[in-house]
Amino acid sequence: MTDVVLAENTDGVLLLTLNRPDKLNAWTPAMEEQFFGALATADEDPSVRVIVVTGAGRGFCAGADLTALGAVDPSAITEADIHPSGKPISYALSLRKPVIAAINGATAGIGLVIALYCDVRFAADDAKFTTAFSRRGLIAEHGIAWQLPRVVGVSRAMDLLLSSRILLGEEAGRIGLVDHVRPVDEVLPAALAYARELAENCSPQSMAIIKRQVYQALESELDPARREAVALMLASFAQDDFREGVLSHLEKRPPKFAPLDPDTV
Repeated sequence: MTDVVLAENTDGVLLLTLNRPDKLNAWTPAMEEQFFGALATADEDPSVRVIVVTGAGRGFCAGADLTALGAVDPSAITEADIHPSGKPISYALSLRKPVIAAINGATAGIGLVIALYCDVRFAADDAKFTTAFSRRGLIAEHGIAWQLPRVVGVSRAMDLLLSSRILLGEEAGRIGLVDHVRPVDEVLPAALAYARELAENCSPQSMAIIKRQVYQALESELDPARREAVALMLASFAQDDFREGVLSHLEKRPPKFAPLDPDTV
């Protein structure tokens, strides 16, 4: 099978590159299997501390490649046809490690969904974004109706979903769809530099717990989230990472945090 997802681990940062540049990295079942397989492997690999996702060539992911389904009757397509991995498209949210998107170009449909399920997003100022679904006779797919309002607010999500209009990276930054906007040739270097900063200076254990806290708190009342935070904080005082974090600060040196504990959930 051709590698439609490339993986390169450098100093704790795993770079995953969607690799169908001639098709603007249009999403296929094979790409899903390789991408989610790489994410699953990375989450269990102690040498990986942060994951960066980008696209080869001029696009990030221009949506689903409908031709990849071949001659299948559209009315007969099943969930297994479009999601052969058996994992939800939101899979990246369940990982214990940060996932950073480096959006270098066209991002549409399921490509936008994949970017939204990353934890932090960098984007080119001229990257084109669109939900696309309403202009294809489709609905808000893959849980985007849940995630997009949480990222940009309800009315902006409605605007983007109802109209399927195209917006550029600069506007995406203004409305909070992405977090960091750069010229296109600076997007991946900036995302990798950010990821290296996390890998070198932040506790893998802390990042895993913080990520879980944030996404669970989206569906929680304040008081349970506060009570859990108190319990987690007290437990963290007894951990080696806390001692190393304080000591490295006092000694004015980079911290040396251990790889992620496999028991961390």
